[in-house]
Amino acid sequence: MERRGEPAPQQSLEFTVENVEKALHQLYYDPNIENKNLAQKWLMQAQVSPQAWHFSWLLLDMDKVPEIQYFGASALHIKISRYWNDIPADQYESLKSQLFSQITHFASGSKIVLTRLCVALASLALNMMPEAWPCAVADMVRMFQAEDSNVDGQARCLALLELLTVLPEEFQTSRLPQYRKGQVRGVLAQECSSVFPLLEQLLQQQDSPSFIKQKVLKCFSSWVQLEIPLMECENLIQAAFTSLREPELFDTAVEAIVNAISQPDAQRYVNTLLKLIPPVLGLQDQLRQAVQSRDMEMSHGICRIAVALGESHSRSLLDQVDHWQSFLALVNMIMFCTGIPGHYPVNETTSSLTLTFWYTLQDDILSFDSEKQAMYQQIYRPVYFQLVDVLLHKAQFPSDEEYSCWSSDEKEQFRIYRVDISDTLMYVYEMLGAELLSSLYDKLGRLLTNTEQPSSWQHTEALLYGFQSIAETIDVNYSDVVPGLIGLIPHISISNVQLADTVMFTIGALSEWLADHPVMINNVLPLVLQALGNPELSISSVSTLKKICRECKYDLPPYAANIVAVSQDVLMKQIHKTSQCMWLMQALGFLLSALQVEEILKNLHSLITPYIQQLEKLADETPNPSNKLAIIHILGLLSNLFTTLDISHHDDDHESAEVKKLPVPQGPNPVVVVLQQVFQLIQKVLSKWLNDAQVVESVCSIFEKSVKTLLDDFAPMVPQLCEMLGQMYSTIPQASAIDLTRQLVHIFAHEPAHFPPIKALFLLVTSVTLTLFQQGPRDHPDIVDSFMQLLAQALKRKPDLFLCSSLDVKAVFHCGVISLKFPETPTAKSACGFFTELLPRCGEIPPVGQVVHENGKMLLQAVLEGIGGQASRNSMEQFAEILFVLNKHCFSYLSIWIKEVMQQDGFPSTRVSPEQKEIFSQQILRERVNKRRVKEMVKEFTLLCRGLHGTEYTADY
Repeated sequence: MERRGEPAPQQSLEFTVENVEKALHQLYYDPNIENKNLAQKWLMQAQVSPQAWHFSWLLLDMDKVPEIQYFGASALHIKISRYWNDIPADQYESLKSQLFSQITHFASGSKIVLTRLCVALASLALNMMPEAWPCAVADMVRMFQAEDSNVDGQARCLALLELLTVLPEEFQTSRLPQYRKGQVRGVLAQECSSVFPLLEQLLQQQDSPSFIKQKVLKCFSSWVQLEIPLMECENLIQAAFTSLREPELFDTAVEAIVNAISQPDAQRYVNTLLKLIPPVLGLQDQLRQAVQSRDMEMSHGICRIAVALGESHSRSLLDQVDHWQSFLALVNMIMFCTGIPGHYPVNETTSSLTLTFWYTLQDDILSFDSEKQAMYQQIYRPVYFQLVDVLLHKAQFPSDEEYSCWSSDEKEQFRIYRVDISDTLMYVYEMLGAELLSSLYDKLGRLLTNTEQPSSWQHTEALLYGFQSIAETIDVNYSDVVPGLIGLIPHISISNVQLADTVMFTIGALSEWLADHPVMINNVLPLVLQALGNPELSISSVSTLKKICRECKYDLPPYAANIVAVSQDVLMKQIHKTSQCMWLMQALGFLLSALQVEEILKNLHSLITPYIQQLEKLADETPNPSNKLAIIHILGLLSNLFTTLDISHHDDDHESAEVKKLPVPQGPNPVVVVLQQVFQLIQKVLSKWLNDAQVVESVCSIFEKSVKTLLDDFAPMVPQLCEMLGQMYSTIPQASAIDLTRQLVHIFAHEPAHFPPIKALFLLVTSVTLTLFQQGPRDHPDIVDSFMQLLAQALKRKPDLFLCSSLDVKAVFHCGVISLKFPETPTAKSACGFFTELLPRCGEIPPVGQVVHENGKMLLQAVLEGIGGQASRNSMEQFAEILFVLNKHCFSYLSIWIKEVMQQDGFPSTRVSPEQKEIFSQQILRERVNKRRVKEMVKEFTLLCRGLHGTEYTADY
């Protein structure tokens, strides 16, 4: 081995066999990761070099180790697949015979090298078809069936099967142009006549060993994905069904059958599909035995086959009305798979495969004309009622004892599985309608009133879960069973967390119904308030209370005192985690919004006072990590309360007319009253924590949420908040302070009364940030990002701000150009947003016009550098917008600038020629109307600049 730390091969080394071997040694055995990386980089260059044609064959020498041989085979594949046009036509034949002979050599050698060589020959065949090598597949079969004394028959057979298996796979991933792809696909589909008889023969031969049959099934699997007519696959599919009886072939046979049945083209061959139903139904005994013997893999495989046939072709099979019974038998087989015994995912993993089938079947039935639909509704409604029973049985929790042994991962998978069941039930409602709710309600009623046979909590929970699944997304306001259900809920004896959770979520799902039937609120509200005290029901109880307070707030005043008292109690006892405490505060905000102002103030006082006292105490303490968390928690509670406490009914456009007639209270807004009371305290907290971004963010969040909710009502606070923000930002600039400034500019800048403080704050923030830019803004991408957004907002809402004599527009412009070059995509995008707002103002704001005319060329240079490869490809749409706006508003300048800038050698990229630059410049200057076209031009040009044009990297772009 080489010495540790010996330098990796340098980029300048020649691409020779010896150097490749050294580099491979380094890649596999050098412990130094940097050397490995250098070796890998060099090897990638070697693979695509012209010398690869020479050294690849030498690396395949039988005396060399497989890693080296593998590299040689891979290099050949890369040269053939990616650089086909470099190969002279007169060398095709010698290349073909060399590859054939190497594959013959490796038939008994290293499997990984054999596969790579097969892939290389497959690539060669695809590039030569059909003109240069018309019968490629038939030739391959003939070559390997010819007697060769050096290689035994079995090894030859395996090599041929490997070659035939990788050929369709290589086709799927090949880089053939689109027109060639269609042509080659057609040729391959015809060539299957040379392949399938051989595969059939090998599968039916008594003496074929299992590993050969397995390879045959894999090969068949690979070919069916070329959209070969299903009727031509019939014999092989039948042979694959036979192979299902052999345990070692089972998995491969399942894969082959599923691939054959699932290909989209298969639906054209209805007669063949009908012929496949009996063999699938014939697997039912094997399925039942697998379930009895708990052979999960076998039951899973058989279920996959049944679902593949049902799901891929339900429409085609339903169309065959004369065969409705055999399709119904298949549906019943899938129902058996849905209801397979055991708890998902611990004792079974099969039932989840079937859920999409039920969607598909229902969609297809409902898409028929009325006559056919009526017939199928009659046949399948009972099936779907049965499905509901099966799904609710599958959704049941196991016994407490069993559930406690499950891992957290199994519990999470079961939770997701129940969500899938919930979605399916919601869907089934379309088929069964109100009758489904009635049936669930009847079952629940019988269950809860049957005194002779007390039911398990699991049974009750599953029925409620079914109800909740439907009520959550479907408007049940007109359902005649909901009143009965609300009446039943208090009679459920809740002995268990899962059941209690579902009861809570069900009440939450019915909150809109409760808003229309307020007389029923008292039936369920006590349950919710009781559950609030249980930490195990934290999420369900708090989210349900929040829904009730949001939907039913105008009916809650009689219960308000009670709700506030219980909530205060659980908040003080710290029963809930932080996020649930925040939700609870939002719930109280909704609740208080509907009260009279004096009531709101009274409740706010009792609710907030304990926190204010705590905050006063914390404000006097020396800053440390634990009191920081407490401060952030209290500020978060206030901020969430103010998010939803809205007495002006901004959110109530959807409410009834009578709500809109509620008199808007006179006098100051309660939130403003509270904010004014705590303002000094917040300033005191800030003065100690100005260095801490999280505390500053939490303070800004209170005001930002309040401004967003209160809008104009926030006006009395504007002067003092502007002053505080200015002090904060001057001391230590932070992004959250700029974001709040932007909010204030957005809402108040255009109002003459508030313009002076807003203007002063804007100028102060700008001046402080400009100083930051002089010191070096690179460490503050978040501040730069927020600053660019603030400038854009100012231009949108109050362009007059740019007329202020104290605003250095030139410096702001330069900052924008610097921000464009930030590697952080969000910051660069925000800088683009600033320029797309600024440039259209050239005419109306003289200072802006002057700066753009003097410095626009510098902006253009930065934009083109970004497009040339300096900026992320994700920002190209925004860069294109700047070009579009420049062209629209500064055309005469742009036509001069773009010429001058593009004349620089190697700009914006060494990969684009002067002609390509000229074409791009002309395209941009011509397009002044269609922004989408400019984006497309920039997208094309940036790919050229980055050397990515026409590569696989552009596929998703």
